[in-house]
Parts: sequence; structure tokens; C-alpha cells
Amino acid sequence: MDKNTDVKNRIIEAATELIEQHDGNVKEITARAIAGKAGVGLGLINYHFGSKEELITECVQRIIGKVVEGFRMTGHYETDKERIRACAVYVFHFLFEHSAISRISILGDLRNYTEDCNSVLTQRGFSLSLKNDMPAGNGNMAVFMLTAAMQTAFLGSETVRQLLGYDFTKAEERAAYISKLVDILFDGAVRIDE
Repeated sequence: MDKNTDVKNRIIEAATELIEQHDGNVKEITARAIAGKAGVGLGLINYHFGSKEELITECVQRIIGKVVEGFRMTGHYETDKERIRACAVYVFHFLFEHSAISRISILGDLRNYTEDCNSVLTQRGFSLSLKNDMPAGNGNMAVFMLTAAMQTAFLGSETVRQLLGYDFTKAEERAAYISKLVDILFDGAVRIDE
């Protein structure tokens, strides 16, 4: 590993540790604290990342990526609909339980939507839930719509409460929203294919 890569990795590791120590509240983390923890000069953060904000975004993407990769379905589900509902409820709860890093991740994906961003990784994870019941060709569209609807509801939770009546501060309301969303997606996907 060359010296620049080593320095960059040390900065990322230090920033990630600080993000986790501060429970995702990145406003409490200074570039100076990151540089000090990494044992590098302050200017190297801008040199390697452009800004503290870009560094934080990269770190959060990695944190969320590990969570997405680490999620495994442990229950037994009879249908794809049950399976994807359970997976989506898990992810939706995660968004609200880790709202600071989730917001950074989603907004970062919206700025740079690529095939390896966390939104697409989430869609791929949801796709693994579809084994039998979704008509061929509709699965990718359904998981794209599911992910987009979850992210929009998360980012605009107060507006969703006003428009649709779901109070996302309550876990059961989050689960009810996902359940309704999955019902609509599955019913629509079946009708489209008929």
C-alpha cells in the first residue's frame, strides 16, 4: 500500500470511529478531531477528500454498506411478500434508529447514484427476497419503487404524517406503512403481468 492510500485509510478509519462514538451526530465532529485521531495534518483531509463533509459521506456510505451486507433473513417465510415485508421493515426501522447516518447516506446516494451506492445495494438485498411470487421482470421495478418510497418517507416523515397519517416515531406505524406499501407493490405487479 502506498503512503497516500495509507494516510487516506487512516483518515477514513478515524472519522468512522468518531461517527460511531457520536452516534452519527456529525455536527459534533470537527476536521481537527479527525486529523488528530488519524495522526495527520489537517490539510490532508481536504487534499484527499475535498472537505470534511465529503469525508463524512464516504465513511457513512461504508458504515451503511456494512449493515446492508450484514443483513441476513433469519425467519422462515412462506411467500415472497412476507419475506420482503420483513426485510423492508427491518431496513425502515434502521433508518429511523440511525437517522443521522441514514440521512447522510441517502442524500449522498441521491447526489451520486451509482450501481455500488447503498440505495442500489439495498435494492439488490430486497431482490434476494423475491424467489417465486413476483412475476418475471417486475421484481427489479418493485424493489426500486420500494426503496424510493422508503427513502422519501424517511426524509419527509413529517410531511408523510400530514399527508398519509403515519407517525414514524412509532415502530408499529413504520411497520404499517411498509406493510401497505408492499401490498400495493405486489398487487400492482401481479395485475401488470396479467
